[in-house]
Amino acid sequence: MRKLRFVFNLLILTAICILLPPIAARGGHSDYIQLGDRNSSFHGTGRSLFSQEERRPSLELARGYMTNDGLEKAMKDFTKRCSKISRLYSIGKSVNGFPLWVIEISDRPGEIEAEPAFKYIGNVHGDEPVGRELLLRLANWICDNYEKDPLAQMIVENVHLHIMPSLNPDGFSVRKRNNANNVDLNRDFPDQFFPINEDLSLRQPETRAIMTWLRDIRFTASATLHGGALVANFPWDGTEDKRKYYYACPDDETFRFLARIYSKSHRNMSLSNEFQEGITNGAGWYPIYGGMQDWNYIHGGCFELTLEISDNKWPKASELPTIWEYNRMSMLNLVASLVKTGVHGRIFSLDQGKPLPGLVVIKGINYTVKAHQAYADYHRLLAPGQKYEVTASSPGYKPKTTSVWLGENAVTADFILIPEASARGNLLRSICDCSYKNYNQPLLTHLFTETNNVITFMLIVVVAFLCFLLQRRVRFNLWKQRQSSRRSVTV
Repeated sequence: MRKLRFVFNLLILTAICILLPPIAARGGHSDYIQLGDRNSSFHGTGRSLFSQEERRPSLELARGYMTNDGLEKAMKDFTKRCSKISRLYSIGKSVNGFPLWVIEISDRPGEIEAEPAFKYIGNVHGDEPVGRELLLRLANWICDNYEKDPLAQMIVENVHLHIMPSLNPDGFSVRKRNNANNVDLNRDFPDQFFPINEDLSLRQPETRAIMTWLRDIRFTASATLHGGALVANFPWDGTEDKRKYYYACPDDETFRFLARIYSKSHRNMSLSNEFQEGITNGAGWYPIYGGMQDWNYIHGGCFELTLEISDNKWPKASELPTIWEYNRMSMLNLVASLVKTGVHGRIFSLDQGKPLPGLVVIKGINYTVKAHQAYADYHRLLAPGQKYEVTASSPGYKPKTTSVWLGENAVTADFILIPEASARGNLLRSICDCSYKNYNQPLLTHLFTETNNVITFMLIVVVAFLCFLLQRRVRFNLWKQRQSSRRSVTV
């Protein structure tokens, strides 16, 4: 009798396990994916550390989504229709040779300006296609509204927005998570904790394209669009001991602020019962290694979020208009945050009055932001409502520090750095001090009693006048760069 009861209970348990709804790769649920837990210590709420064999979505479910050829045509048609504020370019090719297309949106596309840059990337996983559809809708919405909508106008005029709808066209074409080499692209980047993928030649072409892209363009922030949950994820994505717990990066407060911008602008992300405020630390959800998000922050100087934008990884195409409306303001507000908040400015040299490439650090935050090599502009994202001590430095110059109170609006803090002490530098600074208190009376008496006292006096006047013109030039350059909407500080 006991044996029969044991067999009966075992059959019931087996049936329950079979009938349980499958779990999607990044949380939430899916109507087609089946995953196994290869290591229970890494098992979080839906995300999976390892890549597993997955059952592909049916052709019926994929109907209504743009094909790779259709997406390429749509992007080319867009840049023709909206050529005034956009351009189309490719950062490389997939394993199967499909171009990795990017749309840039700006009032001066293709030019380098003293403005922040933002990138959106979709379809990192081939079986998460919602992002590619939403990103093309975002581009078209901005094109249709930038002349009449203040938010769209702000983005076009003050940000260089780069949109890559599909990083994994090969995976999408066969409706599978990994690329054509069966590699998960979000596990293929160099990792800070474990020496994986250290050999550049072994990385996937899509991964190498992203890494080269960030060397060519200095992005201030970015986001990748995934599916399978509804949450804004931020670094760190992994832990040193591979255990699951909240592991904060140096800019944890800033990342929480950015994640909340997206979540609270969304129709219902912030109402999540699973994630407080609709945001999560990646390692606190479940740790992954070789991810794009942490690599961007460490090596690219780019603040990146991983956005899970739909509970279903591959919803029916008829649901896309609704998903777009739920995410539209979140996507726009996240890009606009680059100019609506934070500390921004440029670094100049006092001796030449030219832009000076340098570094910007915030006291108490172990993270350095680099100013642009050509324009020396920097864009430091920070959580508002605090006082920050900002220091700018450059080799050969004395660092300068200023304190700013960051409220709800952005602050401009420009720096004019003085050369380090040297024989030539001391002479230059003494002349450009534009103050006669540095010249003692005996020296002046000696000068004016010499036979060439008139010439000496004229030289002093000329040098003082040149110094005056130089300072005016520096201040004029700073004034041209300031935006009227920001509170400005010059140090």
